[in-house]
Amino acid sequence: MRILSYNIHKGIGGQDRRYNLERVIRVIEASAPDIICLQEVDRHVARSRHDDQPKLLAEYFGAAGHLFQLNVHLKEGGYGNLVLSRWPIRHKHQVSLRLASKKPRGAQIAVIDTPDGALHLAHWHLGLAEQERQWQARHLMTHSLFNESAHLPTVVIGDFNDWRNMLVSGALGRAGFQQVTSPISRFRSFPAFWAMGSLDKAYIRGEIMVQEAHIIRTRLAKQASDHLPLVVDFELLRENGFDLNGAANGEGA
Repeated sequence: MRILSYNIHKGIGGQDRRYNLERVIRVIEASAPDIICLQEVDRHVARSRHDDQPKLLAEYFGAAGHLFQLNVHLKEGGYGNLVLSRWPIRHKHQVSLRLASKKPRGAQIAVIDTPDGALHLAHWHLGLAEQERQWQARHLMTHSLFNESAHLPTVVIGDFNDWRNMLVSGALGRAGFQQVTSPISRFRSFPAFWAMGSLDKAYIRGEIMVQEAHIIRTRLAKQASDHLPLVVDFELLRENGFDLNGAANGEGA
């Protein structure tokens, strides 16, 4: 299975500042991911021609499951996180990660019914301050909506904004997660045209084996956004059951 995480910067190039969602689509399509996790996805915003990007992307990739989380509300429209899946999403929640007066942030929680069993996915875009990120990670790790599926193989992925790689020894490390994107020198993803920071990361816990992880560094990827995409190939080590009768959709605070 292949999962891709990508801060698409609303479809605006990091260098030329042009809006061109087609470039983002081509970058994603070239990797043929099964699960797509995107940050900074616009919906009905003037700078992106009022496009409904979640709808356009879900339709283009023929997603069997999709989940959009509108975190930042603007005068017109807003932007947030998007999950697209080749397989159905049987169980999903949205969790606010906003701390006091900080910029609104959020995490998406999904149980995806893959051919090899149920996968527990947490997808987020964390804040810019170290204290804020540590609180956000603790908040999700202890949240009841996250822990109701925590017995399943779990992937936490997204834009961590964790320049100093502190979460590995913080809330995620204490919760038993292992960092996939290590050493960070191999996973520099920002800024796209001259990547220096390892901001786009993935962690795993449970019956998962990572086969390969890498940053996409194609010429097009360096043009399409201000971040480079992260790709992780993995497999579930054993088929795990999933109680369809117990699945539920909802939102949490």
